[in-house]
Amino acid sequence: IMTTDRYPKLRSKTLSDGTRIVGVAKGAGMIEPNMATMLGYIMTDATIEKSKLQGMLSEACNQSFNSISIDGDESTSDTVVAIASGLKPLSSEDEFKTALFEVTQGLSADLVRNGEGTGHVIRVCIKNFPGSEYDARRMGRHLVNSPLVKCAISGNDPNTGRIAGAIGSFMGKFFPNESVDDMSLTLGGRIIFNNGKFVLEGDAVEKELSGHMADAQLGETDDFPKHQNFVEIGIDFGNSGSDVTVLGSDLTKEYVSVNADYRS
Repeated sequence: IMTTDRYPKLRSKTLSDGTRIVGVAKGAGMIEPNMATMLGYIMTDATIEKSKLQGMLSEACNQSFNSISIDGDESTSDTVVAIASGLKPLSSEDEFKTALFEVTQGLSADLVRNGEGTGHVIRVCIKNFPGSEYDARRMGRHLVNSPLVKCAISGNDPNTGRIAGAIGSFMGKFFPNESVDDMSLTLGGRIIFNNGKFVLEGDAVEKELSGHMADAQLGETDDFPKHQNFVEIGIDFGNSGSDVTVLGSDLTKEYVSVNADYRS
């Protein structure tokens, strides 16, 4: 299923008892669940009750398809369906659930990696957010949807101020009474903000951070991704709270070109 998708997205997992889960997905632009121009179909030959499958799928979607954004725009076509034929007995529901999560998370990452003009995939790991998982995902999407953050990452520019600014704008608007005094930020595993101030360590670190971004760079028009690396951003609020992971993409000239010429 492909429109502006550059390559098909397919993930599968075989369980120890021989049952299989296979998933396919479509989507490249207008991705911001809920709603998005995104279609996902997951099929299994396992025997499992409908209610249990629905519960697992809803949980899996929250940690995958509902935790991504390419451009922040939405559509009316946003569907993920799971179908079980019941041809084979299932020996472990726990193993099945783990495999289902692997398939959905793999497909959701492929959607972002295959985003219109995507040059980098951004992975934001949020820990101890002072609110619900839903709000933590909102903050993650706010960060990856920031045009200034997207453009900096597109140019392999470790502009730490833009990352902190996007987080601050979200917290100030939606959680003004929550303290961020204990918040720390990392980029590529290196601390860039801690104890209320930036950790700036000179040109060598700047080059290291820029190199981390360059290592995650993809070709904007590649027929198939040459790797599955991420630009890694870590946000830890330092207290007990919600943990989520959100994926997003940068903003490139190719994205503008695709959408400027879309109807022609």
